[in-house]
Order: sequence, then C-alpha cells, then structure tokens
Amino acid sequence: MLPLRSCWSRLTRAAIVASLAFVLAACAVAPPRPAGTDDPYQGFNRKMFAFNRVADKYVMRPVARAYVRVTRPKGREHISDFFANLRTPITIINEVLQGRPEPALQSTVRFVINTTVGLLGFFDPATAMKLPADATDFGVTLAHWGVREGPYLVLPLIGPSSVRDVWRLPVDSYFDPTVWYVREHSLKWHAEYAPGLFYLVTVRASVLSDDAILDSAFDPYTFVRDAYRQHRLYEIYYGNPPFSAIQELQGTNESEENEQDLDKLLEQQREYEKSHHSAANAMPAPAATAAAPASASSVAPASASSEN
Repeated sequence: MLPLRSCWSRLTRAAIVASLAFVLAACAVAPPRPAGTDDPYQGFNRKMFAFNRVADKYVMRPVARAYVRVTRPKGREHISDFFANLRTPITIINEVLQGRPEPALQSTVRFVINTTVGLLGFFDPATAMKLPADATDFGVTLAHWGVREGPYLVLPLIGPSSVRDVWRLPVDSYFDPTVWYVREHSLKWHAEYAPGLFYLVTVRASVLSDDAILDSAFDPYTFVRDAYRQHRLYEIYYGNPPFSAIQELQGTNESEENEQDLDKLLEQQREYEKSHHSAANAMPAPAATAAAPASASSVAPASASSEN
C-alpha cells in the first residue's frame, strides 16, 4: 500500500508541475532592461569582477592550462561531451517547464542514445543522427514566464549573472548529477566534489583562447557585462531574438543613435590603444619582454571572470 501511495503522490506532483508549466509558458517573454539602467550595482559588481579575475589568474587559469598541456584535443572533446550529456536532465526539465514538449522529447532521446550507444556520453552519435544539443536553464524558463531580468550582478567565484538568473543556480543544481553526487556521498578529503570541480576546469579550458580578446578591451568589465547580456538574450529567444528586443537591450531605437554610440566606442578604443602603444615604446626592451607574459587576461563563463 505504501509504494502505491508513494507512486500516486509522485504522479500527482508531476501532473501539477506539467500543468503549471503549460499555463506559465503562455506568458509573454519579459523584455530586457535598457542599457542605461542595467547596472545599478556597478560599484559592487566591479569589486567582485576584480576579485574573480585575481582568483582566476592564480587558480583556475593555471589549472586549465595544465589540463590542456596533459590532454589532447580529441580527448578534451570526449570529456566535454561526457559532461554535456551528464547535464542534459537540466535541459529536459526546463524545456518541459517552458512548455516545449517537442524539444524536451528530442533532448530525452538524445540523452538516451548518447548514454547507451555513446558510452555514457563520451561519444556523440545523437548529433550524427540529426539530434543536436539544445541547452537551456531555469533563467531562460523564468524569462518565458514573464519574469524580468532585473539588475546585472557579478557573483563571487561564479561571474556574470542577473537578479533573475541567480535563481538558476539552486534550481538547476537540483537536477545536476554532479551536485546530486555531492549530496548523496561523503568521501574522504571531500572527494565527492571532484567531478564538479573537474567540470569547471573543462569549461575554463574551453575559453582559454578568448583571453586575448578580453585583454584588448577598453573596459574589460563593460565588455564582459555587455557580452553576457547579449548572449543571454540569444539564449532566451533560442538564437533568434527579434530586432525590437535587441534595440531594447541596447537602449536605442534610432540608427543615428546607434552610429553615435559606435563612433564613441571606436574613439575610446583608439585612445586606449594609442596610450598603451606609447607606454610600450617608452619601456626598455627587456622590461617589455618580461611584462608580456603577464598581459593575458581571460573570461571564465560559468565560474569566474579573471584578471591579470
């Protein structure tokens, strides 16, 4: 009797969640905050951004570089595929909550194929079978429920987020197998955290090539903030945001205003490059050579944004 009651309770909860998902999915997607009002916590954010870049410089980036040195590209690809497959339940649950049954079914089939035929996800036969990955999260779900973005936030050791996206951390982690493993196990030396930490290393290693891009930015903080918000806009609209949403994000409606903003940014970039070029010419050659390795900087997308 008890198993039957437990099964009935689970089915009831599942039915309620499914019904709620389809009702809330009918809500209009919340528009992004205009560019002029997206960063009221900039003072706090810049401090956290600087802290994250220091942490990345001395911890995450060296570990990621060591990981790249001891592995081959194909091996790293298989490991990344494994973690991507492992986190597929997060996507499936959120696709259901977004009221998208077809993508949820496709992600489920993809997960089953890659877990079995793909040997726990180390191989990706599902993509060859025209079942591409479609990652999403609870922040995107909230946007489709009509929840507004809220102010931009930089979280310590995590990086860019927003008041809305913060909620994906506790909700998505509930369906993350690496977090479940931590909850269900207590190993010596806290070894249960190893899979999750290794996942972060693979993510950081995948963006090492972007370090030079951030280093050349006029204002790295602004560059990361704007790139993050634009990336999230594309995720919310599944890669095809309407032009009106892009204008809303930029805080402009007229092409002339866009051109003026672009000219201003280009002028700032030229001034930045000119000042750094002058400083470099004024330095003795040995000092410039010694300083060169320390000029790289990076972006850690899921865990931390780094600074030299």
